[in-house]
Amino acid sequence: MPPHTIRPLAATHLREALQAAADRKPATALAALMHIDPDSWQAIERRLAALGTDLLDVLAHTASGGPR
Repeated sequence: MPPHTIRPLAATHLREALQAAADRKPATALAALMHIDPDSWQAIERRLAALGTDLLDVLAHTASGGPR
């Protein structure tokens, strides 16, 4: 697999983490994030950095309910 690729299972875990954050279930969000493999983590971090953000900001934004 090429470097900096988000594997499909990692994308699923990220989606689960974001949903758990939105549902205010931090333990579930953390559990989902812990299943993401290192290569996918790097890809996620790089893509978020390209958007001018990071995972903590995205999780916080999701947990707050986003824009109203």
